[in-house]
Amino acid sequence: MSPLKRTGISEPLLMPGPDSAWSRVRQSVAWHGHVVVHASPRDWLPAAVADPRLRALLGARDWQRLTGLPDAEARGRFAASRLLVKYTAGAALQVPPESVELASKAGGRPYLRGCDQIEVSLSHTRDLVVVGLNRRGRIGVDAELAGRRIQYSAVQRHLCTPAERRRLSALDPDERQRHLVRTWTLKEAYTKALGQGMRMGFTQFGFDADATTLLTPRGEPASHGEWDFATFELDGGHLVGVACHDAGLLDEGDTAVSTMLDEGFVSEVVDLVGRVPHRASYRGDPAEHPGGL
Repeated sequence: MSPLKRTGISEPLLMPGPDSAWSRVRQSVAWHGHVVVHASPRDWLPAAVADPRLRALLGARDWQRLTGLPDAEARGRFAASRLLVKYTAGAALQVPPESVELASKAGGRPYLRGCDQIEVSLSHTRDLVVVGLNRRGRIGVDAELAGRRIQYSAVQRHLCTPAERRRLSALDPDERQRHLVRTWTLKEAYTKALGQGMRMGFTQFGFDADATTLLTPRGEPASHGEWDFATFELDGGHLVGVACHDAGLLDEGDTAVSTMLDEGFVSEVVDLVGRVPHRASYRGDPAEHPGGL
């Protein structure tokens, strides 16, 4: 597995279950500032279903959503996707996965509650779950079947800029299909990173022939290097698109929860503790506190 063109985005890591080598997640976030992981829901389900902590791992909100889904397949994909997010974020933040709370902003963009310096993105198909985390800026991931057939004549004016249409029209049908799926996947990833999803028109921006550079509809550069883009072909016939932003934030390379917690959240906790009389102090690692944060 490798990106179709070399970029600054690290290759997605396969995490086939709760017992995966999660140190690789911490290394990727420390070295690259981001990590992308993927897994098959089927690989996670046996361990998840047998885990007596499943309800605690999911949390009350996601447990309620899980039990309300109509069929077993949908429940399995939902459980696997949430667990992959929680274990990945837990590894990056160096906290137990059950302490990670996943919530949604207006428009459906996911975030880690109480930890605003880690951005998260999630995508899943029937056979694949992909999670992206970034501590330097925004991130978006999207997964599609690499062999997906898209009727170019039906989508070209809704999906492609004039510059992209000129380029795609010059390709033979098979090559055009490959580029079209890659373009679709990257545009999904980029709009997810922005928190816009399908509300942002795909003709408002484009990509170059290598699908690594953001362009205006006229085909001119639309960024100054703060965005990286990549597409990866995974075993099993899936294509993963990644849009990764570098906001130029101070990079200390430390993603421990004590460093990454939202300052306002920490202040509220400190104020609350200060108002509780005669409470014994705890001087150990916050992640090991019996009550947690």
